[in-house]
Amino acid sequence: MTDFKELVNVINEKDTSKMFENDFMQTWKKSDDEIRATLAMADALRNLRERNISTKIFDSGLGVSIFRDNSTRTRFSFASACNMLGLAIQDLDEKKSQISHGETVRETATMIYFMADVIGIRDDMYIGKGAAYMEEVIESVKDSYRDGILEQRPILVDLQDDEDHPTQALADLNHIIHEVGGIENLKGKKIVMSWAYSPSYGKPLSVAQGTIGLMTRFGADVVLAHPEGYEVMPEVEELAHKYAEESGGSYARTNDMKEAFTDADVIICKSWAPFEAMEKRTQLYAEGDFDGIDKLEKELLADNGKFKDWACTEEMMNLTKDGKALYMHPLPADITGVSAEEGEVDASVFDRYRDELYRQASNKPYVIAAMIFLSKFKDPAKMLEQLEARGQERKVSEK
Repeated sequence: MTDFKELVNVINEKDTSKMFENDFMQTWKKSDDEIRATLAMADALRNLRERNISTKIFDSGLGVSIFRDNSTRTRFSFASACNMLGLAIQDLDEKKSQISHGETVRETATMIYFMADVIGIRDDMYIGKGAAYMEEVIESVKDSYRDGILEQRPILVDLQDDEDHPTQALADLNHIIHEVGGIENLKGKKIVMSWAYSPSYGKPLSVAQGTIGLMTRFGADVVLAHPEGYEVMPEVEELAHKYAEESGGSYARTNDMKEAFTDADVIICKSWAPFEAMEKRTQLYAEGDFDGIDKLEKELLADNGKFKDWACTEEMMNLTKDGKALYMHPLPADITGVSAEEGEVDASVFDRYRDELYRQASNKPYVIAAMIFLSKFKDPAKMLEQLEARGQERKVSEK
């Protein structure tokens, strides 16, 4: 267990002043101090919970979530994070709201956030839309708070947009840090973000982009691997190059999966859709061209099927450092012979790393809780110390 006082000291030493009463969008909008404080806060909250000390910092309040794409882990991680801090949870089902009757974003935002402390939104389906929608919600609640309609300004946590998946990227980074024994040990580690074949073509780019946009900040040697045509947003690659140069690490892209896996320390391997195709799909939906969408999907599925050999197999894992690289996936994975006839990963590889994959996922509720905590308290280190000093048991021990 990480020492609680050391974690509090880390948070106290970092400049988190701009996080207070502010939203958590893409990781590249946060400073290194803010990223490190978020990771330390996540570990501190886990530390308290493992010692059976209540982390309920709110007496009342609401966490509201909007999921515009299907979700299991992130949905329940957000609910767990809110509950951990003492907030009630409410998920907005847009199909059951008045949105279909023409209710505007501004009206919806004001009506559902009267007693809300935090908003969690996942909107990752369409290029140029997800993050823009979140920004519109942010501006709407700011206006309503300024006009005295909302008694407080709820902050927004980005649970995945069309550009980044900040909660996943930070949870993954924290998992790697724990595995290598400290953030300083990331230097020189080869971290591979590789595309892998999936029977479906349209998975978001945001996991891959979130990975290269964050891991490059801490001195790692980050490699993005994918077949030709499966490029990510060029703006995110520019950030990856910039961060790698600043941190003393490196960033490279390759169309050779074996080259990427060779001597790798960490493998993150999943499918994503081509950036240019997703841009085209978004435009076709905007134009209501459903014939065009059907045609595009057939083309993309045909192209996708050419790369079934892009899979995390035993043979590929043997190429990694000592054949023992840490295998990671945001889940659910397309497992060959289990959840897919042919998929992203061999069943034997997945089964061998199953416990580690579940530990990886367990970081997300704490990361989300950390984002909320740092946004709601001006002196987060002091509030952590007060929680520990209060020492309220999360559950009453048997006598």
